[in-house]
Amino acid sequence: MSTMMIVSLVFLGLLIFGAFFLVGIYNGLVSLRNRYRNGFAQVDVQLKRRYDLIPNLIETAKGYMAHERGTLEAVVAARAKATQANANFAANPGDPAAMRQMAQAESGLTGALSRLLVISENYPQLKADSTMNHLMEELTSTENRIAFSRQAYNDAILEYNNSREVFPNVLLANTFGFSAAEFFKIEAEAERAAPKVSF
Repeated sequence: MSTMMIVSLVFLGLLIFGAFFLVGIYNGLVSLRNRYRNGFAQVDVQLKRRYDLIPNLIETAKGYMAHERGTLEAVVAARAKATQANANFAANPGDPAAMRQMAQAESGLTGALSRLLVISENYPQLKADSTMNHLMEELTSTENRIAFSRQAYNDAILEYNNSREVFPNVLLANTFGFSAAEFFKIEAEAERAAPKVSF
């Protein structure tokens, strides 16, 4: 074998190795991106469950809380805003602006629900209503599921963002449009506290 042939084979081997290395990085980034999208899909399922519970909660409370119409309407409006923000983010999981909009809408919904629960404590008949108690148990369970799903989503985001930011992955990530993803976080400090519910 001639020296030129050996150099050519070594060069070809390095090219093949480099190509496999780059394909491995690309496929790893795709896999991690799909993992965080799946993580959001799990959050989305729980948020939709929450959105479905709210109209039943409002209908049950309406009969007892006739003088609290403003509070009930605020919950309905916050639910509508959160549902729309969730749909916008679900269309493009990973869009930081849509994630911030959704987190803000979710904070608004949580605040409106908290106000409803605080006011409902002034209505003993409502507190004793079995349907209301069942809905509150379902809502509490759903809130716990949302928290768990958010944590899993944020863990997937952390893994994805870490992978896309290390060298040499960052070169490939920027070239192929693997942009940083936004964590699902609650901005308002008051919203970080768990609402106290006593029925």
